[in-house]
Amino acid sequence: MTHQYTYRLFIDGQWTNGTGHDELKVVNPATEEVIGVVPEGTVADAHAAILAARKAFDEGPWGKSSPRDRAVVLSRMADVIERRFDELVELDIAEAGSTRHLAHALQIGAPLEAIRDFADRVLPQYQFDQPMMPFIGANGLAGIGQGVIQREAMGVAALITPYNFPLFLNVFKVAPALAAGCTVVLKPSPDTPLEALILGEIAEEAGLPPGVLNIVTGGPEASAALTTHPAVDMVSFTGSDGVGRAVYKQAGDTLKRVVLELGGKSANVILEDADLEKVIPGIVMNFTMHAGQGCALLTRSLIHRSRFEEVTAGVTAYLDQLTVGDPADDAVTMGPLINARHRDRVEALIRLGVEEGGQIAFGGGRPPGLAKGFFVEPTLFVGVDNSMAICRQEIFGPVGVLLPFDTDDEAVAIANDSDFGLSAGVWSADPVRAYQIARRLRTGGVLVNTVSPGGGINPFAPFGGYKQSGLGREWGTAGLEEYLETKSILWAAGNA
Repeated sequence: MTHQYTYRLFIDGQWTNGTGHDELKVVNPATEEVIGVVPEGTVADAHAAILAARKAFDEGPWGKSSPRDRAVVLSRMADVIERRFDELVELDIAEAGSTRHLAHALQIGAPLEAIRDFADRVLPQYQFDQPMMPFIGANGLAGIGQGVIQREAMGVAALITPYNFPLFLNVFKVAPALAAGCTVVLKPSPDTPLEALILGEIAEEAGLPPGVLNIVTGGPEASAALTTHPAVDMVSFTGSDGVGRAVYKQAGDTLKRVVLELGGKSANVILEDADLEKVIPGIVMNFTMHAGQGCALLTRSLIHRSRFEEVTAGVTAYLDQLTVGDPADDAVTMGPLINARHRDRVEALIRLGVEEGGQIAFGGGRPPGLAKGFFVEPTLFVGVDNSMAICRQEIFGPVGVLLPFDTDDEAVAIANDSDFGLSAGVWSADPVRAYQIARRLRTGGVLVNTVSPGGGINPFAPFGGYKQSGLGREWGTAGLEEYLETKSILWAAGNA
């Protein structure tokens, strides 16, 4: 029997059914079984959460707390996550369709590391108050302009997250917001609300004061309530570029600070001297991990023409070894898409790629033997050019393209010929040459000769994009600063 999860909305430290009568059924994307039921939040629920967060910031202890006190609470939250780690892994497999390895390493493991990093490194080291040096004015008077540069919490932060990495993305917003001293309203995707609502339990056990973290569900109307309400000071959104533009416009009327982590169509540049034994698994991972549902995945592989046929043969052979199916099975290496609607969109883009003249070198359909679940075969296109939709649109599915190039300049030009600029990769036996190419790529991050730095997330590295991949940065100290205001406190001294 499928385990059933039941949660209510978490507002002002209380669990509530909210004001609506509708429910959200949470479906396992591999089996299509209902695994949980939660209330569907309304605009009124979003407003109640905002007012609770506003009161908690203006009148409660959290906004006035010291960095040390906040670090203690974040450390306790990390302790709870660590104690419930295995339970969270099972929930992520069932709710988001992650493979067990992905759930361990990124979906649950990375958020745990992020909270520890804020508690143990970022908060103890960050200078929230910096003294200003004495200033000597044009009239020669010394001491004018002495003072302090103060960094303080923005206030109420509305955090809106998508379905693909639920706990990961929730924590990578909640942790810096709380570390800064903000109060929070978190609204997750309707497809994956459980991994957000469980943070309410974690916050309760860690002793977070009421109203500091509020969690509501809902659709576009609830999101718009968060992005437009005058009591909200900032909005942080992760999702598609189309919805990101809407969020930006909605928040503009009240001039909120906006952080947007949006889509990507990132390039992986494979030079002629690259080590293909490492490159080929990396190419495959970058469009099949989590069934391609990752904004930073490198789904456009640019291959030096002299190695193109060799790489194509290697990638198709590697794809043939993948096991697609229910990720509850440890042998499965690629799971499902999140729902039928998204599967239809991915399949429509595959058909468009064929109509545009692309050639399918592998996949293109649905895996045989899987009557249930929202599965699509890993699909590889060749015979494409960078003007085609499958090379320009974020597909967010297990679809990769291989494009040839002849020179380094051509590779850089193709890589940069995109509306997006989130991430990139460069592979070469010459690290200097790879570094020089990396510097020319118009993206927020570049991986050189690796698919992940040190095997996981590097909390020291700011994450975010150029162009239509977003605004602002997340992770570590850079992520903390998005939730801070800067204040100058000046006084006259000396001969003034």
